[in-house]
Amino acid sequence: MKSHRTYNNFWTYLAVGPFAIVLAFPFYWMLQTSLKTDQDLYNTENTPFGFSKGSPTIHNYSFLFTDTQYVRWIGNTLLVGVVVVLFTLLVSVPAGYSLARLSGRWGQSLGVGIFLVYLVPPTLLFLPLSRVIAEVHLQDRLGSLMLVYPGFTIPFSTWLLMGFFKSIPKEMEDAAMVDGASRLRTLVSVIIPISVPGILTVVIFSFSLVMNEFVYAVSFITTSTSKTVSTGIYTELIRGDVFYWGALMAATLIPSIPLALLYNTFLDRFIQGFTGGAFR
Repeated sequence: MKSHRTYNNFWTYLAVGPFAIVLAFPFYWMLQTSLKTDQDLYNTENTPFGFSKGSPTIHNYSFLFTDTQYVRWIGNTLLVGVVVVLFTLLVSVPAGYSLARLSGRWGQSLGVGIFLVYLVPPTLLFLPLSRVIAEVHLQDRLGSLMLVYPGFTIPFSTWLLMGFFKSIPKEMEDAAMVDGASRLRTLVSVIIPISVPGILTVVIFSFSLVMNEFVYAVSFITTSTSKTVSTGIYTELIRGDVFYWGALMAATLIPSIPLALLYNTFLDRFIQGFTGGAFR
């Protein structure tokens, strides 16, 4: 029995191992590059997979934290992400529940229509939205991103939660309402605790979109202290034809590690949230 289990584990690791190596390689490459000196990086005689004289070094990290606004960019990204996620949940949870339970046969059609809004390319919207941001006097402010980002996080989140709510047996709500609970109390006490995987999926997905979004951030924000990570790295660490490769890799690696750990920690719930959000 033990030998049979060992045999199965061997083939499992053999199949999964190459994928793990491929997925882990970008992190290794970012870490290694961030610890190299410029002389090491640009010397064609050096092996790209090792270090030469003067490496490894933490100069790129010290440059990132002392000579740039990187900490401020991280703080701006977190602030915008938290606000957008909270607003997205505040709107998408009741909207998804209403479409799943209160709209009858039109609920699914409306849900698909809302999801189509998410598919509109940002390149078609950033020009008219720039005029809107100018009219409300939010140019070069984080408030502009907090105002615009829910426009693509709420449609997808509503569609996803709508499908997740539809997968919950309606008899559970009926039982709670028979016991005297209101519709709102049923949503808060019964539906939301069961829907944690779907809600968690919305949180991770929305925050990832905010962290990676570039078009709106680079269009609405120009001051260095107001930039987010996605635009600050690109505009401040690439100066003309000068690429600060070590600092670029360090700046990319730092937010990638906690995000990867977050996905890995909640992977099961994340998959459950997406699969549970499929329409029946």
